[in-house]
Amino acid sequence: MPRFVINPPVFFGSVAITALFLAIGVVFPNQAEAIFAAVQSWILETFGWLYLLAVGIFIASVVLFAASRFGDLKLGPDDSTPDFRYLSWVAMLFAAGMGIGLMYFAVGEPMKHFAAPPEAAPLSIAAQRQAMSITFFHWGLHAWAIYAVVGLSLAYFGYRYNLPLTVRSGLYPLLGSRIDGPIGHAVDIFAICGTLFGIATSLGLGVLQINAGLTYLLGVPNDAAVQIGLIAAITAVATVSVVTGLDNGVRRLSELNLALAVLLMSFVLAVGPTAQLLRDFVQNIGFYLDTIVLRTFNIYAYEPRPWIDAWTLFYWAWWISWSPFVGMFIARISRGRTVREFVIAVLFVPAGFTFFWMTVFGNTALWIDTTVAQGALHRAVASDLSTALFHFFQYLPFPMLTSSIAVMLVAVFFVTSADSGSLVVDTLAAGGATDTTTAQRVFWCALEGLIAAVLLLTGGLAALQSATIATALPFSLIMLVLVWALFKGMAADVAQRRVRQGAAAPQAYPAAGLSWQRRLGLILNAPTEAEVGEHIKVVVTPALDEVRRELEHQGRRSIVTRSETDHSVSLNVPAEGVRDFVYGVRPVAYRLPAFSPAEATHSGFRYEARTFFSDGSRGYDVMGMTRDQVIADVLAQFDRYLQLVTSPAASLAVGAPEHKPQSG
Repeated sequence: MPRFVINPPVFFGSVAITALFLAIGVVFPNQAEAIFAAVQSWILETFGWLYLLAVGIFIASVVLFAASRFGDLKLGPDDSTPDFRYLSWVAMLFAAGMGIGLMYFAVGEPMKHFAAPPEAAPLSIAAQRQAMSITFFHWGLHAWAIYAVVGLSLAYFGYRYNLPLTVRSGLYPLLGSRIDGPIGHAVDIFAICGTLFGIATSLGLGVLQINAGLTYLLGVPNDAAVQIGLIAAITAVATVSVVTGLDNGVRRLSELNLALAVLLMSFVLAVGPTAQLLRDFVQNIGFYLDTIVLRTFNIYAYEPRPWIDAWTLFYWAWWISWSPFVGMFIARISRGRTVREFVIAVLFVPAGFTFFWMTVFGNTALWIDTTVAQGALHRAVASDLSTALFHFFQYLPFPMLTSSIAVMLVAVFFVTSADSGSLVVDTLAAGGATDTTTAQRVFWCALEGLIAAVLLLTGGLAALQSATIATALPFSLIMLVLVWALFKGMAADVAQRRVRQGAAAPQAYPAAGLSWQRRLGLILNAPTEAEVGEHIKVVVTPALDEVRRELEHQGRRSIVTRSETDHSVSLNVPAEGVRDFVYGVRPVAYRLPAFSPAEATHSGFRYEARTFFSDGSRGYDVMGMTRDQVIADVLAQFDRYLQLVTSPAASLAVGAPEHKPQSG
């Protein structure tokens, strides 16, 4: 474990900006609320249109990526396979859609829009329809398109270009090696600040709801002192999970939380107006699709109203600030998927679950308020949004039990958000490194709790919203650049793929002298990991070193990079204006074939010394080659590379040299 791994400009820059926000609350506690409100008002009045337009561009872009020829590209080399089975992957995306926000707003938002809709008459049938279509709009495809942009950028350039999993890597097609300079530092700083305040907003909402639940269940006072105590206590639990490394425990707790959330939703569906809710679900989707284009670009330019600032623009800023967090998660689990698979699943799986969740809770709340509650529910929600869920449960069976489960759900979401959020922020602050010290993750975990506490004390929910909107503004501009960079990078790969298909195939190892008998022997007598590692060390590495020396002798700078962790080695020949030439070899494991159920139970792995290249093209096994044969193969690949980068199609490709590949 390294002693302390940080990227100093990013680490100290993000801490300084965060400290500036917190200092306003600490030094000017009485004026902080007014300051935050003024900042929020100015940003929304001046740049509200930008949030709306940017999110419209995000959803259009990811749909075009999936529908176009770019959709066939893989998040990784062309021969990469997914790390998870499809159903497991979909289940993890499903889990990504759950969080504190769904617990806080599931009842509260539909009731708020029902009582005070932006256009319809309050408390009318039209207000019910509008309440649900607006709720779907705020929690639907647009939110997941925002996450998809960041997740797709991280996964594409991380796994296909072998760049670190940091936001700056997404700018590589535009900036090349300059991503390691001040511009790259600034990008990661804004990503960290946005993530910190986005998570702090969620934690603040969670604490408000937990306090409201404890007040309902136990009569605990609903005040700032209790809320700060709750933040301290739950942040301490998250810190313990970080210190003790209870990742498996937290993961199991998260899975339990998801199961309880689905169980709670099923309970409400069963005891509520079930048949009506199913009809409402279909109708809500219809209203959502009917108004999606207008709402995407409707900023009420001709009839300004504060409603859009308090709701749509706040949500867009919140989702943008959360996008590095959620994007990192979905990128980590999506290696080997195609762009089309990624976009379709990320847009529709979590959003579909969220739509059903909001229908079950939101439409049941509307039904209760217009029948047995006779308006009491929407009046209670209007007085305190954080109490909405607990007032709602009072009209259903077993209110104490369901309220207790709800408090536990929010508390666990708090813990897992703080724990996972600290990991994401730490990765960004460490330049993409994941093998960092526990102290670093503890620092970020504690800082998230501190931000939530200070903002709650100095301005409550309004301060949390203001900080989120302010920090999301610069990152929304960065995300627009990420979209353009994705287009450039994918266009480069498609162009080079077309050139490859039209060019002569490179000389592969059979022609290099490896006999078919030797190949059959390698297949039947599967090499072990140690044998492959030894082959790379004794044969491949000296071959690449020899090529490097000759290239240097002929005036071409080149680098041989070795990794002790995974025994990979690569030859990198830097180039200007196009990708570097990369010829690398790494051990890759494949499960041995089984010819009976008994063999399948005990089958092991065979290992290959598999090539990888800078353009993500398909690799092959070089195990068994001699040093001269490896050199011949390198020269064949280098010849093909020179044909590609000098062709007209390739000239449209990447306008920057390839970053040095990472190991693994």
